[in-house]
Amino acid sequence: MKILSHKSCFAFRLALSVLFVCIIVSCRNDSADNVGFSESVFVDGQQQHVQGIAYDEEKDCMYMSFTSRFVKVDMQGNILASIDRIQGHLGAMTFNPQNRKVYASLECKDDEIGQGIARKLNVKGVSRSDTRFYIAVIDVDRLDSLGVDPEGSDILKTACIKKAIEDYCAPDHRYGCSGIDGVAIAPEFSSKSSGKRSARGEKMYLYVGYGIYGDVDREDNDYQVIQRYSLKEIERTAKPVVFGQTHASGPGKPDKEYFVYTGNTNYGIQNLAWDPYTNCMFMAVYKGSKSGFPNYSLFAVPMSQKPFREPLKGGNDKHKYLQLSLVEPSEGISPLRDEATGLTGWKFKYGSMGLCPIGDGLWYIAENGKNKETGTHSCNARLYKWNGLEDGPFIPLKK
Repeated sequence: MKILSHKSCFAFRLALSVLFVCIIVSCRNDSADNVGFSESVFVDGQQQHVQGIAYDEEKDCMYMSFTSRFVKVDMQGNILASIDRIQGHLGAMTFNPQNRKVYASLECKDDEIGQGIARKLNVKGVSRSDTRFYIAVIDVDRLDSLGVDPEGSDILKTACIKKAIEDYCAPDHRYGCSGIDGVAIAPEFSSKSSGKRSARGEKMYLYVGYGIYGDVDREDNDYQVIQRYSLKEIERTAKPVVFGQTHASGPGKPDKEYFVYTGNTNYGIQNLAWDPYTNCMFMAVYKGSKSGFPNYSLFAVPMSQKPFREPLKGGNDKHKYLQLSLVEPSEGISPLRDEATGLTGWKFKYGSMGLCPIGDGLWYIAENGKNKETGTHSCNARLYKWNGLEDGPFIPLKK
């Protein structure tokens, strides 16, 4: 039997140590990518396309909007419960773990989108005078069966967003307002929270993003409009649903109204999400068509910034509006930058139909599909990891 020398023993122990460290690092990296979340949540056979998603960590389930249908699904994609008769366009959503309720945008309006939904539901379309934009507040713990009718119960209540109605009904749709869509729960701007799953102890607000018509022949629609509301006031003024009627109970006005210069988009903020990991508010849009802009599909706004006041570009109004700046390149965030306009953002295929950060740089992002033979829609809520790079801010995770 050959006896190893002292130097050989030392080299052998060093090799074992290196191997052990490599195994630990590998396990840590593996655990970062396989954290117990489903790689994807697939739901098929829906009559309309997915509009928004939200993840419930406590119950390990997901909520999805399919325009006029709200579903609760397990992480294998099985539908556990649903609300099938929703009047209007149920859009983006966010889940509040504090009171265990989903907040979603809901539009009941007279334009081509509203009329199209009315035809699908086989109901009479609303008039301009009856147009309403709401925040739907859904008590998900009481939603325990398929086909729940929201009428006559308070499982789904709605609070009217009056300022959006005023802007929509103004001549030429003030700011290009087409309604509301993106919603998010987040602390106030100037917040320093970062790297946490939630901002414990900070007061949280509901942020609501406008839909913006993509008219290329006007300049006052090159901003995203985000309003801030008190969650308590939304809850206090929300009323149960009566199908065929549109009530006007809701907050008198937003706490704050912010403008973000992004350039032209088609229908504004489709999904809005605050990510504590980067401490940014993300805006997913359908990219615009004006040739003078980079027409990104994803933008980020730092929560740590102090809002500023300036007149809006492209108009004669000298009033100074409260505004927010897009994110600048920094550690962990490397957006594209358009030198001509100074705008930053990303060209990312998904996000406009569902954007849901779940902590530690992980996101569920909705990928819409359509069956050409049946005409039905599907949602694949896929798990992604944030990397913030110019050529792709997210990478899909695989087990």
